[in-house]
Amino acid sequence: MLTAFTAGLLLITVSELGDKTFFIAVILAMHHPRRLVFIGVTAALAAMTILSVIFGQAVSLLPKVYIHYAEIALFIAFGIKLLYDASKMSAACDTEVVEEAEAAVKQADLQLPKQKTGLAIVIEAFVLTFMAEWGDRTQIATIALAAGNNPIGVTIGAILGHSICAAIAVIGGKMIAGRISERQLTFIGGCLFLVFGVVAAIEGA
Repeated sequence: MLTAFTAGLLLITVSELGDKTFFIAVILAMHHPRRLVFIGVTAALAAMTILSVIFGQAVSLLPKVYIHYAEIALFIAFGIKLLYDASKMSAACDTEVVEEAEAAVKQADLQLPKQKTGLAIVIEAFVLTFMAEWGDRTQIATIALAAGNNPIGVTIGAILGHSICAAIAVIGGKMIAGRISERQLTFIGGCLFLVFGVVAAIEGA
């Protein structure tokens, strides 16, 4: 359980910093009460984590040998892709990710009344985050982790990792957003995925 917790915590924390959902939280927190944004963002990420773990447990019913090789292939493929992406990035924050987050928030704001209630802000943060996270590499990684590791450990670790990233985005996101090196974070994430791939291969040997 401790291994699953640590894996979930590390993988999510490194992967989510500077991600689209991170900047959505930053932008929302600049216009709305931070507490409400944090509640909505964290609730969405927790819901996504629980769904991913449930799906991972369903996948675990397949023959173990298939799960083992699929887990290795996923982690190594993600690792190589992230390292490739990092090599193509500039040293500064990825403006494309920020622009996508700004566009998503702007579109959501247009569909809501100007005078928003606390519940409306929480729902907006929840929906935007949930939709941005759906199909993301962290969701697939969580499914892979849950298929081959303790589901409770993965769930707690991943939710804690998401909560840490959401807190950083909401509290100090505006100050650090321009200083985040998307390339460095992507490189670290790629290395981490490769490490998990190697560990999975060794444990199954």
